[in-house]
Amino acid sequence: MHFDVFNGDADGICALIQLRLDRPLASRLITGIKRDIQLLDKFTVTSGDRITVLDISLQTNSVRVKEFLNQGAHIFYVDHHQPGDIPNHPHLKTLINTDSAICTSLLVNQYLNGKYPLWAITAAFGDNLNHSAEQLAATLNLSQTEIETLKNLGIYINYNGYGGCIDDLHFAPDRLYREMAEFQSPFDFIGGNRDIFTQLEQGYREDMANAQRLVPEYQSDAVAVFILPDTAWARRVNGVFGNFLANLHLSRAHAVITHNKDNDYQVGVRAPLSNKTGADELCSAFPTGGGRKAAAGINHLPGDQLSIFIKKFEDFYS
Repeated sequence: MHFDVFNGDADGICALIQLRLDRPLASRLITGIKRDIQLLDKFTVTSGDRITVLDISLQTNSVRVKEFLNQGAHIFYVDHHQPGDIPNHPHLKTLINTDSAICTSLLVNQYLNGKYPLWAITAAFGDNLNHSAEQLAATLNLSQTEIETLKNLGIYINYNGYGGCIDDLHFAPDRLYREMAEFQSPFDFIGGNRDIFTQLEQGYREDMANAQRLVPEYQSDAVAVFILPDTAWARRVNGVFGNFLANLHLSRAHAVITHNKDNDYQVGVRAPLSNKTGADELCSAFPTGGGRKAAAGINHLPGDQLSIFIKKFEDFYS
């Protein structure tokens, strides 16, 4: 059996679309909300099974990777988060790059020698890697209108991945992948499935309008912290709101905080776009924290740790 394991955001979905356009095969899809990254815990394998893993931390899933390899599975792992110690095993092939200008879909685009670059551009925009997306777009002679369309689609797909649970989302990530995967390009998808694009666009605009009415809980020259209300729209918008703030204030770090079901907090951190470093280091200092240099998070921050986090956040980026 083949398993396709992928993050439920734009990067994970668009990476898998590229791979399956290049090599169609029947597989079992394993995915979830954006913060659901221990996806290898969701299934078991037998000897000879093959697994493709996209856009989730190898470090977070290292125990299961080793177990699966020992059970005779073959794994192809593509990611841009900190990997930790990569096992040396003949059945493990990795394509990992933690550079802050790269994402999983851009790695897949390189791996496939640029076969489906429009999907990679879409994902890069969704991951707020605007410069990288524009660089790749410039090689294709796209019009500014076409670039903006890809940018919007990437943002909308990424937006759809955020939430406290699948019910918070407009579309479950596996369903959204299936709706998109049959199309050779994002433009074909938009033209052939306009209803889904329109629903994502309307949801994004409504939720962002709500978020932009908020005032920061804490703000300085170096950082700003926003605490969103305990509502579905806030859980949906927290990631793209963080990206919006990062693009609005290039030299400031931002933390967007939402409530979760355990009565504590979920934290999303965006490093300043003028210095895309340290988000992973800061968040990893807390249990359940991690991510990449430019964008990271803490899945469960106890309520009594909020003031401690804000102080560390300020100290780190001051």
